[in-house]
Amino acid sequence: MAAFQAGDLRAAEKSFRKILRKHPDHGVTLGVLGAVLVGLKDYDDAARQLRSALKHNPKSRATIYNLGLALKGLHRPLEALTFFSKAIELDPRDPESFNNRGTVFNDLKKYDDAVADFDAALALKPDYAIAYCNKGKSLSELTRYDDAVAALDKARALNPNLVEVWLGLGFTYIRMKRHRQAAEAYANVRRLRPAHPFLKGIILHQKMLICDWAGTDAMIAEIEADIQQDKPSAEPFGWQGVATTSRSLLQCAKIYNRLEFPTVGDTRPRFAKSPRDKIRIGYLSGEFRNQATAMLMAGVFAHHDKSRFEIFAFDNGWDDDSVIRKRIETSVDRMTAIRHLDDDAAAALIRDSQIDILVNLNGYFGEHRSAVFARRPAPVQVNYLGFPGTLGADTMDYLIADHEVIPAGDEQFYSEKIVRLPNCYQANDNARVIADKKFSRADFGLPADGFVFCCFNNNYKITPSVFDGWMRILQRVEGSVLWLIDDSADVADNLRREATQRGIDGARIILSGRIPPDEHLARHRCADLFLDTSPYNAHTTASDALWSGLPVLTCEGQTFAGRVAASLLKTIGLNEMIARTQDDYENMAVALATEPERLVAIVAKLAANRLTTPLFDTRRFTRHLELGFQAMHERRQAGLNPQPFDVADA
Repeated sequence: MAAFQAGDLRAAEKSFRKILRKHPDHGVTLGVLGAVLVGLKDYDDAARQLRSALKHNPKSRATIYNLGLALKGLHRPLEALTFFSKAIELDPRDPESFNNRGTVFNDLKKYDDAVADFDAALALKPDYAIAYCNKGKSLSELTRYDDAVAALDKARALNPNLVEVWLGLGFTYIRMKRHRQAAEAYANVRRLRPAHPFLKGIILHQKMLICDWAGTDAMIAEIEADIQQDKPSAEPFGWQGVATTSRSLLQCAKIYNRLEFPTVGDTRPRFAKSPRDKIRIGYLSGEFRNQATAMLMAGVFAHHDKSRFEIFAFDNGWDDDSVIRKRIETSVDRMTAIRHLDDDAAAALIRDSQIDILVNLNGYFGEHRSAVFARRPAPVQVNYLGFPGTLGADTMDYLIADHEVIPAGDEQFYSEKIVRLPNCYQANDNARVIADKKFSRADFGLPADGFVFCCFNNNYKITPSVFDGWMRILQRVEGSVLWLIDDSADVADNLRREATQRGIDGARIILSGRIPPDEHLARHRCADLFLDTSPYNAHTTASDALWSGLPVLTCEGQTFAGRVAASLLKTIGLNEMIARTQDDYENMAVALATEPERLVAIVAKLAANRLTTPLFDTRRFTRHLELGFQAMHERRQAGLNPQPFDVADA
């Protein structure tokens, strides 16, 4: 007991086990050993010892409480909830029981119940800083961001060196798109806990989102070295924005998946024969709403052959009452909300739906549920569209790509088996509406005369080297401007300062906010040429530009994310808009801006190819996708393991 109270848990464990060798039924020792093992995070053994202790004293509040902690550590939230509730029944004046039950409610996505428990804990212990932190997490998940910040600020006032305070603030600020404050919050986490997993990458990505490039080169080099040493340094999505090799992306994804989404239960593919004639496809996404993935996929949902496929949508997002949401709902056979379900419950629901092929439309992007796929609720699981790269997960069987984004020989950099479609892998919807509204350049602060280069990619894709190239282009094209998306209050100031440092008047950088999708497509008419980014290309934004009739100029990269625009351009027959080097990219941009006849010819070719090439032939694309699904299903039915294959053009 002296060792336990002094925090020497290993010595305490050794002594308690010595007692139990002589007195194996000593209930008190079993209970305290269980508490020691909880402290050592040996939750499985802790649970065994604590259950044995309860046989001797079934009403020991401490033993019941510690068993709740052990079960929580074992990711068995429903059982943990039962024991924390019993502990509260035995002692309704214990704030820690309320706090820990609240964290279980958070795990179960019952955030209102969690807030109630944290409030109960705080009523009993007003200076309970960690309860304020946990309440902040619940409030953030309920999108009550201002209330979340207020709760976390109270925790900070009580204990400014509590890591959970800054983690909570960082998490909340990200959701509020207050990226500078998020970077500052995570910098405090790094100060207090330098080895916190994925921290460097989180800070880097928050800085890239506001184009704050101070120190980013050194940070990227440090993360690259960490990844080579198998250290959890960056999350895969943020790393895609700066990574230049597929090998690094694979290793990053493997590290992330191993630590964050370990497999649960028997995750081997199942080969039982399907009892139905129709193949049941489940799409799991958090973005069945006015968002890029939904915009690309809406036409596919509408064109699926319902005589051969049943289409289920598992929604981890929300209904934004948009036109695209309603269109998806009417296109699928069934849409089911899973956001409110914990991972086990969501997996069970999908399993009970007897899905043949479950498609992960998020990967590690957005409102994803990677932990559900880690439970393998479907016999075939497919990575597609939302995350342009490998997930590094053994439970993902296939990745849908094409011959451009994953060229022959690059299969080694993907944990999934590669299925290549005959044209561009990216779905596109040829029913997207372009607003009739006639925008003028003045509507966006653009000059009436002069060449307008634009890039509507997310700000984090703008790297210092990309911006260097753009500034050299502006220098060579007199009177030109660069039109970008303004996604954060800090972006304009940072980019204009960077332009000035490169000898370009900051006023030549024009930024515009987001507007409704149909109007966004219409405003492309105010630009002359879309300049792509690297190493992470335009994806949906390139499709937007091409559908609107605006030519896109890209530089072919070395990774999946850096070759998507090239795939789009090849499929629409504009190979001449793909540069192979940075010098070629800049020279082509200048030539198109200063030789009007060249640009006119490209615009005319784009107009002619827009509806005659495969890129925007949604029905044809859907048939190819279905051929891929059918081949996957037939292999499974035959008891064969997943293998790579190409879908033939049809």
